Amino acid sequence: MKKAERNKGFVFKQYEEPFQTPFDKLFDIFMELITHTSGDFDEAIDWLRQLDREFKLTTPDYTIDDFIEDLKSKGYIKERLQPDGTGGVDISSKLEKALRQSALEQIFGKMRKGNAGNHKTKHSGSSDESTGDLRSYQYGDNLDKIAMTESLKNAQVNHGLGDFSLSENDLVVEDTQFKSQMSTVLMIDISHSMILYGEDRITPAKKVAMALSELILTRYPKDSLDVIVFGNDAWPIAIHDLPYLQVGPFHTNTVAGVQLALDILRRKRHANKQIFMITDGKPSCLNMPDGSYYKNPMGLDPFITSKCYSMAAQARKLGIPITTFMITSDPYLQEFVDEFTESNRGKAYYTGLGNLGEMIFADYEDNRKKRIR
Repeated sequence: MKKAERNKGFVFKQYEEPFQTPFDKLFDIFMELITHTSGDFDEAIDWLRQLDREFKLTTPDYTIDDFIEDLKSKGYIKERLQPDGTGGVDISSKLEKALRQSALEQIFGKMRKGNAGNHKTKHSGSSDESTGDLRSYQYGDNLDKIAMTESLKNAQVNHGLGDFSLSENDLVVEDTQFKSQMSTVLMIDISHSMILYGEDRITPAKKVAMALSELILTRYPKDSLDVIVFGNDAWPIAIHDLPYLQVGPFHTNTVAGVQLALDILRRKRHANKQIFMITDGKPSCLNMPDGSYYKNPMGLDPFITSKCYSMAAQARKLGIPITTFMITSDPYLQEFVDEFTESNRGKAYYTGLGNLGEMIFADYEDNRKKRIR
């Protein structure tokens, strides 16, 4: 007698929040706040206390002061003492790394996982990275890559069982791919427009940079990532300085940013090189030969834009594509980006802040699969 099969269906029950310690609950919120305050611990704690008063985040058994003590004991913050006797609190390198890991999880955590290991090109050949496919043996292939079972099967089919023989034409090997290495420069616009009109655009850009740097450090350690910021001028910043990045009272000197990025990439030995540029506004500033600045925030100045197109063309001659992520929907500015992209033969995305990280990640991964010429 057959057993009666149980009916299959959905089971509805009240949602149970995953268990988190009081410290972990506050720590997730604190990391968001410390990112928005550009590493200002006192301001972040003030915001946390305000949120606590409004949403009752703590209990009498675990207060904000207890949380601060745990941050100290766990090594996330360190006390600072000035020569005049005054002091303060700074975030530690451990917290800087935790911020990068958190940004990586937020931006890339929901995306599908790619292949493990280093980036691969579309070119097949000798390597220790198997694709799972088989191909005919070619002179120079490593003998340890020969698929013996398939090769013996070919020999039996081609020559029969009675007089067994194995020839070179019977051999097949596991196909492999060359591993590629990439040098990337990420340019971040820190002009004043990145916080205008009530929209915080610098924090998402900062999170993308932290996530991308953590991705490269952990998953693609042979790649290199340099981050530069550009306003009236352009200058490089260290990975550990990303949480402290702030917008300044600057115009947008796109030429200086691209020029610095090219200078950095010229010194890299990797065959594959690229520039990612995150910006929300038009170029409005140039460095003049006498050391002064030429500025014009009113419209698209042909004198400035022509210099931008020349720099984009120079990058193309060096084989360095520029991918622009334009955080705006202004058709007037899109005309500039279109011509800039055409001069470089690169790519441009007109994107909001919500999917910025996913787009950069997808483009970064896609470029690993081919050798950029």
